[in-house]
Amino acid sequence: MGAGQFGRNHCRVARETERAELAAIVDIDQARAEEAAAAHGGVALTDARELAGRVDAAIVAVPTSAHEAVACALLEAGIDVLVEKPIAVDAAAAGRIIDSAGRHGRVLQVGHLERFNPAVLELERRATLPLFFEIHRLNLFSPRSLDVDVVLDLMIHDVDIVLALAQAEPAEIRAAGICILSPKVDIANVRLQFPNGCVANLTASRVSTERVRKLRLFQPRQYLSLDYARQDLTIFSVDAARQIGFLQAPVEKSEPLKLQLEAFLDAVENRTATKCSGAAARQTLSVALAILDKIEEHSQVVSHTLTAGWKP
Repeated sequence: MGAGQFGRNHCRVARETERAELAAIVDIDQARAEEAAAAHGGVALTDARELAGRVDAAIVAVPTSAHEAVACALLEAGIDVLVEKPIAVDAAAAGRIIDSAGRHGRVLQVGHLERFNPAVLELERRATLPLFFEIHRLNLFSPRSLDVDVVLDLMIHDVDIVLALAQAEPAEIRAAGICILSPKVDIANVRLQFPNGCVANLTASRVSTERVRKLRLFQPRQYLSLDYARQDLTIFSVDAARQIGFLQAPVEKSEPLKLQLEAFLDAVENRTATKCSGAAARQTLSVALAILDKIEEHSQVVSHTLTAGWKP
C-alpha cells in the first residue's frame, strides 16, 4: 500500500524474499502503481478493497494521515498488517488500529526500522542499566516527509530505542525546536529524564550539511558507541582494577528492511507477537507528541522574547 519512495523499497524487499509473493501494489495514483508493478511484479491496483481475499498480509507505506483508514480497512478484511512509523497521527488513532487488530485476530507490526539494525540488536543484548544516552540523527534536507516534522520523521526512531532500553516512560521532557526550510520543525533538541535517573539527550535535524546516525550509551562500568549507518558497536569497559578494555562487538551486517520483513513473516506464519507491537508504537508516538508540545511551549517563549524588544 503506497508506491512512493519508501514504498518502493518495501516492494524491492518483498520481491526478493523467497518466503512470500508480492501479489499487488496499491496506490491512488494509477500510473505510479503501474510503474512500481512493472519494476517489482504483482498487479497494479488503486483501491485497497480489491485486496480482500487475495492476500494474506500487507505493508502500509502511505502518508501517516492515511494510516488509520488504510490499516483498519485491511485488518477488518482479515489481512495482517505491517504499518510504517509513526503508527498514526495521534494516540487515539493508534488505539483504533490496535483495537481493530485485536478484534479481528490479526498481526500488527509497526515499522520502527532501526529496531532491526543489526548493531541495535547487539546493543539490546549488551545493555544492562542505561543511565545516559547521547544521540544525534542528522540528515541532509529532502522534500520527502515534509507532511510531518523532524520529531515524527527522524527522532522517533531514537525515542523508540531509548524507551525500549530504558523500559519506562520519561518523567520529564524538555525540548526546543525551530522551523528553517519548511513550515514544520526541522531541527530539535530533547532531554528525557526517567524515574530511575536515566537521562537521554537527543538531537535530530533534516537541515544538516552531513548525514550522522550515532548513539552513545553509558551504563555502570561501560560506554557503548553505536553507528547506525556503519552498523557497528564499540564497547569500552572498566574492570575492578580500573583497567580499560576495548571490544568491537561482533555484528553481522544486514539490511534492516529485510530483517524487518522476515520478522513480520515469522509473526504471520506462526501467529506470534511482533517485535514492534502496536502498543509499543503508541507509547513511542505519545512521547513524540509530548515532545512536540514542549517544543511549542518553547516557541511561544521565544516569540514573546522577540516581540518584547529584539531588534535586528
